[in-house]
Amino acid sequence: MCRLRRAALLLLLLFFAAGLLRFPVPCAQAARQGLALCFETVLPSLFPFFVLSSLVVSCGMAQGLARVLEPCMYPLFGLSGAGAGALVMGLIGGYPVGARTAAELFQSGALSRGEAERLLAFCNNAGPGFLLGVCGTVVFANMRAGLFLYLVHVLAAVLTGALLRRRLPRKALVRHSPPPAQRFSTAFPAAVSGAFASVWNVCAFVVLFMVLLRLITLVLPDGAAQSPWYPLLQGAVELTNGVLALSADRRSFVLCAVLLGWGGLSVHAQTVSVLSASGLSLRRYWYGKLLHALLSAPLAVLVSGRLFPA
Repeated sequence: MCRLRRAALLLLLLFFAAGLLRFPVPCAQAARQGLALCFETVLPSLFPFFVLSSLVVSCGMAQGLARVLEPCMYPLFGLSGAGAGALVMGLIGGYPVGARTAAELFQSGALSRGEAERLLAFCNNAGPGFLLGVCGTVVFANMRAGLFLYLVHVLAAVLTGALLRRRLPRKALVRHSPPPAQRFSTAFPAAVSGAFASVWNVCAFVVLFMVLLRLITLVLPDGAAQSPWYPLLQGAVELTNGVLALSADRRSFVLCAVLLGWGGLSVHAQTVSVLSASGLSLRRYWYGKLLHALLSAPLAVLVSGRLFPA
């Protein structure tokens, strides 16, 4: 298996290098589009939430959320209330804010390693801004479609966490107490500088995968871009492009929900980047994203009839 992964990586690198040499102009255009996407969407949407997630942990606000939501966290997910901060931030901040918050909670001592890794399976989600603004307004020209997609996305995430729940007794969740909350004057500058570094890491992956997606598009057979399943291929690599390629119909609504549940390879690379210093395993994360995508399809079919009546 290890040799297979190395061979696959080598083939990908060779494909990427050959593509850059064969199609330099389209690749440069894709990189510029990626940079524009970063400045216009990624940076303004993620940076404030990255700062907020750091402050939630360092200033002790996560402990307040833990006390409020602990009655729900253990029965639903088999986790202590400390993970509530990552779940909430992941549902309002978008990728990869939830994963970053889970890693910070683990590194602060609020979560055990096992809890943090299980939390990654369902806390790293698309935010309401993307679903309402891009999916609802731009793709489907209907804010209700964006709202329904967000409800499907949240419900699928909760079901994913519940289905992957492990029956651990509460005493197994006991950990060392997290360090005392920092003063805001100390936590704020650290949160801003850390968030700035993290968001540029995310932008680097956005640009890289925009170029990779363009290369894949260039080598596909003629007519492939007209296939109704083409947006699914795009979204599996880079979420935003796949969503924007969808039509405003019932099938596209279901495909959009599936893509949002999966997240795309670009999102996964961003997640790996923000988790690299934590040492957390991503095994449960992959299970969770696959299950999230699978659960999103039937849920989207159920609600799509209210938006696209036959």
